[in-house]
Amino acid sequence: MSRIFLISSNTCTCPNPVYPIGMAIVAASLKNHGHTVAQFDFLEKQQNLASLNTAIQEFDPDFIGISIRNIDNVDSTSDDGWFLKDVKALVSHVKTLSNSPTVLGGSAFSLLPQEILDYTGADHGIVGEGENSFPQFIAAMEQNIPQPRILVSASRLIPGDEMISPDFNDDLLQFYVEKSAMANLQTKRGCPNRCAYCSYPALEGTRFRFRDPIAVVDDIERLKKDHGIRSLFFTDSLFNDAQGNHLVIAEEIIRRDLDVRWSAFFSPKGISKEGLGVMKRSGLYAVELGTDAGCDETLEGINKGFSFSDVVKTNELCRKEEIPAAHFIMFGGPGERIETVEEGLRNIEGLNHCVVFAYSGIRILPGTDLHTRAIKENILSDTDSLLKPVYYFSPKIDAREINARILAGFGKRKDRIYPPSKGEIRMKALNMFGFKGLLWDFLLAPRN
Repeated sequence: MSRIFLISSNTCTCPNPVYPIGMAIVAASLKNHGHTVAQFDFLEKQQNLASLNTAIQEFDPDFIGISIRNIDNVDSTSDDGWFLKDVKALVSHVKTLSNSPTVLGGSAFSLLPQEILDYTGADHGIVGEGENSFPQFIAAMEQNIPQPRILVSASRLIPGDEMISPDFNDDLLQFYVEKSAMANLQTKRGCPNRCAYCSYPALEGTRFRFRDPIAVVDDIERLKKDHGIRSLFFTDSLFNDAQGNHLVIAEEIIRRDLDVRWSAFFSPKGISKEGLGVMKRSGLYAVELGTDAGCDETLEGINKGFSFSDVVKTNELCRKEEIPAAHFIMFGGPGERIETVEEGLRNIEGLNHCVVFAYSGIRILPGTDLHTRAIKENILSDTDSLLKPVYYFSPKIDAREINARILAGFGKRKDRIYPPSKGEIRMKALNMFGFKGLLWDFLLAPRN
């Protein structure tokens, strides 16, 4: 059996710090296979290299796994939002501390495996779900069986009933609770939607793979009992599914009377008053809505599968249930014109009791419909690298005009956030005064 040192390289905190759930799941799988595992979070350690030096030297690993969550911050207005340069520096530093093989993984790595491996200089990388592939890789290496630099996980995606519970680290949990007042959990993988810009179907499959709702709520109960966690964020691509599995989870939380608070990503389509009521009774206290565009024409351009009337309806349901909502909207996508920008801003103005985060341009990711379209429109060629951010802007409008219109449309409203970095700045200021949690929960809270 081997000693395996896992590192979460993510240091992004916008809009909130996110517990490294992927690392925790891989750690659990490795332990189940008899290995000794240490988890090191570069964010929790405040990127302190001295702490990393000590941890690696004391643990003396046989293998070092490094998880990459994001390539960049998908914000076209940011000058310093590319994270791979930090990963490269981390890999280089680790190699000065240990001769053990370095193995990359994580959702970001799976998007551009060859380019990221070559750029960072790591020894190996695992594409896809790592909880089965990594132990298989370790077993082969222990038997001196040569392995390829890039190992692609089995074509068979892990069924929901075979997904294991994370190996939660109490020190890390307490750090994230201190910073964001919540831990993270996953109830399913995959996404059946075909949004033009999104990489989820390529990474996790084109259908939902549900964990057993009982197993999910068991994890929630364990987090509360063993670690004192009372607030959660579900990190699924979308929490609400047409099959109603999300409501089964909510009903099980109610049945066990767990008294927890939770939030998640939602599609504005398919949320009913009754369903929202059930979720609120189970502890839902805020929602993040993947609205993504401001009017029907641009929603169709990115293949969202719903209309802005669905957005208005869901926002109104949240308002009536007194559940704070945040909308994330991208301007500049396929079909965007000055007229659709203005229509989108008018539509956003009509959304009451909610926070809106706006983005200018859409980050182009490999294998997406938007990537294909960008090549056809000569925004880039099929040989251009996407290692560094490339953004799609509709040829029908200039990016500078989009930015100016958003700034003018949002004015000085505190519940309209643009550019996205403004939200992170505001969160840091609030944290200094002791506020923890979701920004929109604070901004929309009643004032005495």
